[in-house]
Amino acid sequence: MKHHDQVADAFGSTAAAYLTSQTHATGADLRTLAESIAATPGATVLDMGCGAGHASFAVAPHAREVVAYDIAPQMLATVAGAAHERGLANIRTQQGAAEALPFDDHGFDWVISRMSAHHWHDVPRALAEVRRVLKPGGKVLFIDIAGIDHPLLDTHIQAIELLRDGSHIRDYRADEWVALFAAAGFNASIRERWRIDIEFSSWVARMRTPQARVVAIHSLWDHAPDEVRQYFDVQQDGSFKLDALMIDAH
Repeated sequence: MKHHDQVADAFGSTAAAYLTSQTHATGADLRTLAESIAATPGATVLDMGCGAGHASFAVAPHAREVVAYDIAPQMLATVAGAAHERGLANIRTQQGAAEALPFDDHGFDWVISRMSAHHWHDVPRALAEVRRVLKPGGKVLFIDIAGIDHPLLDTHIQAIELLRDGSHIRDYRADEWVALFAAAGFNASIRERWRIDIEFSSWVARMRTPQARVVAIHSLWDHAPDEVRQYFDVQQDGSFKLDALMIDAH
């Protein structure tokens, strides 16, 4: 199975769990997204890798139109249903990959993405597409799980993420994000960094992680060096803290 199909398959079957996930449905980052979009009157917004739609729902009341874009059709069906229930008539869904946006040049005031880019097959190509579909002077706000500057810590979190979700590619570090955006012709900076508490059992249940891999994650945490366990604040049950960041670009 190709990677794009893996992502669509993994997130298609888990769409409902992501809609109700507290980790995804809440957070100060959603308020920041809403306030940022609200500062652009009548904005047209593209939400890349929209997942269950939480970023789209947050910004829709402040935008003229939001296109919720994702590779998984079941996710888009979830978004469309929830948008209808919430009375957000200005959200429309579109299916496709981040690397090939089916939109005209210079159509959007804003491109946003939340907790999606670590699944993208080719981030440089996706960012070139973001540049193409943005209006001159358009803005970007990306939110994602962050890689760690120290290689020991970074190797552990990437391994844990891959075991939990076979469609995971990479949590990029802050410096990698700034460089990726710069290469695509953007001026980018890290706007915020924070940590997310991950409750282990719901985290693996949401992704339907196979039991053998759940056992492997526990084993990896249990035998990790002390400084790794301390950094990620690993608890008895496997719960831990993930790093997140917000990237501003224009």
